[in-house]
Amino acid sequence: MEELIVSFVQNMPIIILLVMIFALLYLLGKGADILVDEAVALSVKWGIPKILIGATIVSLGTTLPEASVSVMAAVHGNPDLALGNAVGSIICDTGLIIGIAALISPLVLNKKLVNRQGWLQFGAGVLLVLVSLLAGSKIPQIVGFIFIVLLIAYMIVTVRWSKDSDSEIQEEINEDDNSPIGIVLLKLVLGVALIIISSKVLIPTVAETATRAGIPESIIAATLVAFGTSLPELVTAVTAAKHGHGDLAIGNVIGADILNVLFVVGAAGSVTPEGLPIPDYFFKLQFPVMIGILLTFRLITLFAKVEIKRWHGALLLLMYLCYTIISYVII
Repeated sequence: MEELIVSFVQNMPIIILLVMIFALLYLLGKGADILVDEAVALSVKWGIPKILIGATIVSLGTTLPEASVSVMAAVHGNPDLALGNAVGSIICDTGLIIGIAALISPLVLNKKLVNRQGWLQFGAGVLLVLVSLLAGSKIPQIVGFIFIVLLIAYMIVTVRWSKDSDSEIQEEINEDDNSPIGIVLLKLVLGVALIIISSKVLIPTVAETATRAGIPESIIAATLVAFGTSLPELVTAVTAAKHGHGDLAIGNVIGADILNVLFVVGAAGSVTPEGLPIPDYFFKLQFPVMIGILLTFRLITLFAKVEIKRWHGALLLLMYLCYTIISYVII
């Protein structure tokens, strides 16, 4: 199957490859949307609080495109794409998505939740950099398994924090959703299938396009693919901002950033026996930018009183745009 896909994309004109990339990124986002929507519907039917769903299932669902792309990339011998996609998605989530959402409407802060999750978000980024510095040129497979264990621990802690919350524990049941459980489960399977199939085709398409354009795959991963696989977070954040639910936008992005380290890098690393290679320039550009933008966001949320203002969003968006230009022009 993989050989047929590779053979197919190698014979396609460059313009068709570009169209395929955008179409496949759309399918990835659509698959994640279906998965998240039906997971929420299923959880509501089972009486699980929506705040718990948002803290776990929604973030996990919107991170599935990054995880599937990175795992497929690692399996098919494109480790630059795997790590670049994870790091690029963190930069995209925090800079582009929060930036756009805040520009649309100031984002109201739940200081207690943001401070708890925000330190975990920043800590996850620092952990990835420290592991990479200690590892040198490759992230060992054992680290991938450790990240998966930390992912499970994060989910457990988040569940406990949600249960301990003084508000929003008793949520309203959506009476308009009368779909049978079987239909909901079928849609869940459809969402997963869209994500996996799209990922299988996307990896060789991006690799072929990068080769023809003379652009390193890791740069494509950290910008175009990272943006595309972050579409679920973008749609969620923009929709939440428009409806005045800034805390939902912030919480989803924070959770997605944490999962990009523990879930995406962890999953990709765990399926790579020889280790996940780290390109040298990651230490010169990708990691410094990631830590810089996470630190900026952390400081904004620490010192902001009640909301992330539009100028905060403009600052984060400017940082992301500068990073994107540098990625394509200088490297």
